[in-house]
Amino acid sequence: MKWRFMAAIMAVILLVVLVQDIPLAGYLQTTEYSRLITSLEKDAFVLAGRSQEALGKPAPTAISNLASVAQTYRKAGGARVVVVDSTGMAIVTSDDDQASVGSDYSTRPEIATALTGQIATGERYSTSLSQQLVYVTVPVLNGDKIIGAVRLTFPNQTVVDQVNSQLQLLIIVAIITLILAGVVGFILSVSVTRRLKLLQRATVFLAEGDLSARADERGAPEIKSLSRSFNLMADRLDGLVTQQRTFAADASHQLRTPLTALRLKLERARDMVAKDPAGAELRIAAAEAEADRLGNIIEGLLMLSRTEAKAAPIETFDVASIARARIEHWQPLAAESAIKVRYEGPVAALALAVPTAVEQIIDNYVDNALSIVPPKSTLTVRVAKSATTVELHVLDQGPGMTVEDCTRAFDRFWRAASDNTGSGLGLAIVAQLARASGAAAALTPRPEGGIDASVTFKAP
Repeated sequence: MKWRFMAAIMAVILLVVLVQDIPLAGYLQTTEYSRLITSLEKDAFVLAGRSQEALGKPAPTAISNLASVAQTYRKAGGARVVVVDSTGMAIVTSDDDQASVGSDYSTRPEIATALTGQIATGERYSTSLSQQLVYVTVPVLNGDKIIGAVRLTFPNQTVVDQVNSQLQLLIIVAIITLILAGVVGFILSVSVTRRLKLLQRATVFLAEGDLSARADERGAPEIKSLSRSFNLMADRLDGLVTQQRTFAADASHQLRTPLTALRLKLERARDMVAKDPAGAELRIAAAEAEADRLGNIIEGLLMLSRTEAKAAPIETFDVASIARARIEHWQPLAAESAIKVRYEGPVAALALAVPTAVEQIIDNYVDNALSIVPPKSTLTVRVAKSATTVELHVLDQGPGMTVEDCTRAFDRFWRAASDNTGSGLGLAIVAQLARASGAAAALTPRPEGGIDASVTFKAP
């Protein structure tokens, strides 16, 4: 990935350089050509002014002076100078041997155009010089009369060489830019891939069973976010594995006792069937009760496992309405023990919770309370709401518990000393449902006796 990342950056920079430099090269060539033509036109008009005397009064001294100027100009700038009279005959050239003087240039298209009073510029191939030439030809005027013409020619290769020298500079800049892009890309790719390798190593350790493996939450924001998500996943996985191990350990411990008792009771009943049928019947009845207790423990374990593993969505529920419905459900059972169950609170109280959490919490609290309160007592289900919370309280008049016992009551399989029938999982299920709902469950001793079993939900 490191090399691919660096290659991608260099490819992008190369594309940008090409897109930028190719049009720039064409622009440089056009600009250089225009600059040369403009310079030649200016020089040609200057030479045309210097040629008026030699063409108007073709004295040997004037022609000699003009030839000297032409040669000096050629040595300074490299352009070839030809001055012709009105008939197209060369009277001055910039050549050292002056062999072209007296030659007829009237057949040259640019000379013929200039002798008509127009400026001629462009390129043409010179057969005599065997090269491409850039030319500028201007007329020499004396008043309104055309007395000759001045032609400047420049090798086209000179323009190409100047453009190439500038292009070489552009190429050097492009290569330096590409190298710098490669260096920067390498540094960035090393930084990114190093963090990814650390994350990969943490993933390998986690896959091999090291639940303490965590990613380094440093680097680029995207890598940091990915590492944070990985650590959250690892924490969640560690918690789930710990829960499963605890679940397996607790289940094996708690199921061993009722299974052993059940087996002993059945063995005693088998031995007593022939000699003491009545005693055997009592042992079988006790075995049935132990089987029921075993069933309750298994059901509680399954319920607790489902609430821990399930990530249900949090929705809005009317706690007051649900509380009244559950009280109506529990009224017949409470009436058998002469226990009064009543509701206190508003008509409606909306709170956030996972589905069925409110019902199960109320059922567990009420079930626990009915098993410990004395006959003819009152069980109060109270709902109180504020701007941010909704509190559910189940207030009993039972024997109560110590503050320490209230804290431990939500642990799995914990039971009060007087509780010989419970599974010790009801309040653990309440605590798990409360956590899944973003709520908080608590048991608090009441000053007048009994327990205040409460849950505080968040208001929507």
